[in-house]
Order: sequence, then C-alpha cells, then structure tokens
Amino acid sequence: MTTATTLPTAAPVPVTGGVLAFLRRLVREKPLGAAGGALLLFFLFCGVFADFIAPHGFNDISPAERLKPPGAAHWFGTDNLGRDLLSRCIYGAQLSVIIGCAAALLATVISAVLGIVSGYFGGKLDMFMQRFVDAWMSFPDLVVLIVVVSVLGPGMPQIIVTLGVLLGIAGSRIVRSAVISVRENTYVHAAQSLGAPTHRILWRHVLPNVMPPIIVLFTTRVGTAILAESGLSFLGLGVPPPAPTWGSMLSGSGRTFMFEGPWLALAPGLCLTAVVYATNVFGDALRDLLDPRMRGTR
Repeated sequence: MTTATTLPTAAPVPVTGGVLAFLRRLVREKPLGAAGGALLLFFLFCGVFADFIAPHGFNDISPAERLKPPGAAHWFGTDNLGRDLLSRCIYGAQLSVIIGCAAALLATVISAVLGIVSGYFGGKLDMFMQRFVDAWMSFPDLVVLIVVVSVLGPGMPQIIVTLGVLLGIAGSRIVRSAVISVRENTYVHAAQSLGAPTHRILWRHVLPNVMPPIIVLFTTRVGTAILAESGLSFLGLGVPPPAPTWGSMLSGSGRTFMFEGPWLALAPGLCLTAVVYATNVFGDALRDLLDPRMRGTR
C-alpha cells in the first residue's frame, strides 16, 4: 500500500516585501535616482495639498507688498501686484504636476496599446501603423500643440488630451520594439501552441514583460509634458489666468519685471528645472533597475 506524499508549497511572496526590497535596492544602487523620486513625490504632495500648504491665496493682491525681495514674510518674494510667489509656485505645482502626470498617463496607455498591437501581430497591420507613426512624427510637436490649442481654446482638458495623443503615438515605437523581442520567447510560443486566446497571451505574457520600458516611458513623459505645458503657457496658450502655472509666471511678470525683481523668474524657473531633472534621473534609475539585461551589473 502506497501513501501519497504531499510536496510542500512555497509561501507566496508578499507584494509589500517586494516593493520594500525594490526601494532598498533603489536607494543603495541609485541614490541619485532615489533623490529624484523623493523630490518628485515632494512636488506631487505640494500640488495635491496646495490649498493647505500655501500660506496665501494664489491671487491675493497686496499693493503695499509690491516687488518685495525674498525674506521672512515672503520666502520667494512678491510679484508686481504684491502676490506671494511661494504660494503661486505651490499652486503652479498643482496645475503643472496634474497636467504632466495626466498627459503622461494618457500617452503611456496609447503607446502601450499601439505598440503591443503593432509589435505582436506584425504583417500589414504593423506596416500600416508604423507608416502612420512616421507621418505623425514628421510634424513638429510645438506647431501641432499651438494649432490644436488655438482651435479648441486654452484649458487644462485640451492640453492634457493633445499632449497625451501627441506623445503617445510617438512613444509607441519604443513599446513595439520591446514587444517584438518578447513575442519570440519560448513561453509565448508555448502559450500559442496550447491554444491560449490572443487577449490572454497579451495580458498574461506580453504586457508583464514589457512593463519596465512602459514604466520608464511614463516617467520620462512626465517631464516632457510639464515642459510642453510651460512652453504653451509662456506663449499665452496654456491654462487661462489668473490660475498660475510655472510657464505663465515666467512669461508674465517674470519677463516684464525680471530686471527689477530677478526672483520673479528664478522661483518658477528653479521649480520647473527641479521637477524635470527629478523625473529624468528617476526614470533613468528605473530603467537600470528594471531592465533584465542589466541585472547583476553595477
């Protein structure tokens, strides 16, 4: 009489432990990337809780405090109307970070859908989609943004959708190249030979293995979207005033009264530089840590 033996099963690894291990690895191996991620979270926190953090309203006018330099009462100084620059930079982070993250998220979704479909199916569909991407990338980004915003009018939804579509179609080429290499792996061919439906192969086998470049694409698109929105605001085509954005602060009082009060241009300019630099170094760190080809390298 034989008795069946039960093989011990491995306990599932908790997701929290994996996240903590990844964060420890990020801090240990990529300290600059970790600092960039912390700075990005700081700006995101300031943007979300701007109503509670800002010491003044973004449009509180005080003529007696006009063009005051940075000091104890106003850390970033005041503008030509007596408005507190620190408060306006904090509220500008709310608009700029929201627009940057929302546009980057929409662009990443579009890039993932187009890149996965084009790279997995190939053939005439891939050729047609790539020729469309080539034609789309031939148009200058800033010119397309100016034309669309001029037709639809300035506003946050128009900027988010335009930036998302513009960056998403161009970024699909990166996802496509990753999908082409993944679809030739053995596990994909095994799933196809077993008769697994296409949507299951794409969802369970292709998408998880192309997530590292997709995550990195999102982080890099955040900085690109913030810069593009600032450029539109600088040209007067961004979010309508009196809502402050870093680009509008640079183009308005920052440019007109720059010689009387240099802090008018330095404050939003340094905020814009810091958040874009933080997203870039954080994206580079994620790329190095999530790329399987770079595992084990220093």
